Amino acid sequence: MFDTIEGRNPVLEALRAGRPINKIFLAKGGSERFAQDVVGLAKERGIPVQWVTRQKLDEESRTGNHQGVVALASPIEYVEIEDIIARAKEKNEDPFIVILDHLEDPHNLGAILRTADAVGVHGVIIPKRRGVSVNSSVAKTSAGAVEFVPVARVANLVQAIGKLKELGCWVVGTDAEAAEVFYTANLQGPLAIVVGSEGKGISRLVKENCDFTVKIPMAGRINSLNASVAASVILYEVYRQRIAQ
Repeated sequence: MFDTIEGRNPVLEALRAGRPINKIFLAKGGSERFAQDVVGLAKERGIPVQWVTRQKLDEESRTGNHQGVVALASPIEYVEIEDIIARAKEKNEDPFIVILDHLEDPHNLGAILRTADAVGVHGVIIPKRRGVSVNSSVAKTSAGAVEFVPVARVANLVQAIGKLKELGCWVVGTDAEAAEVFYTANLQGPLAIVVGSEGKGISRLVKENCDFTVKIPMAGRINSLNASVAASVILYEVYRQRIAQ
């Protein structure tokens, strides 16, 4: 059973990251420069490249937007929470983690992974049930970030939060009804940011187990932001406070 990796950036980043890949399909008559980069990296790793028609790529594609390249790869390997903490220690940094409470849209997950990579998040935690998993749509939207941001899947988010607290992390929830605005909060030190599902926010039990919650102030008539946009706003504030420190 293979996952598909689709699109120019996702395929290149998968090759650079050493993701196990079985075969790569390239469109005949596509970008010569891009094809050279793919063929060169594939040759170094002994990965076969097959030149095919656009129709063949359409058949292999799961996203409908392959940009002339599809790779058949082994499914992404999820990590454990301890692996994420260890990654932070290896970099001599305070843990910076994102917890996603039953996010359902793969495009939101992909966009959050892309932002997470940009701001130095050490890992993302998602639930095993009632939430999106890392699939080809997520990989495509992340523009390759899925290869560099470890993802842990857990059976119970509340238990995962408890484990993070035991490991020394503060857990901060995002909530439209919170008393404190995110940019006035102290978001330094070992930290996990909880982002809720689209339209529903974070669940009651998850909220009750956060150390505190923060909100994004809004002046418009629409009282909520897209989950990936809200996550990006707060993650960049964490990053700003870290580099200021």
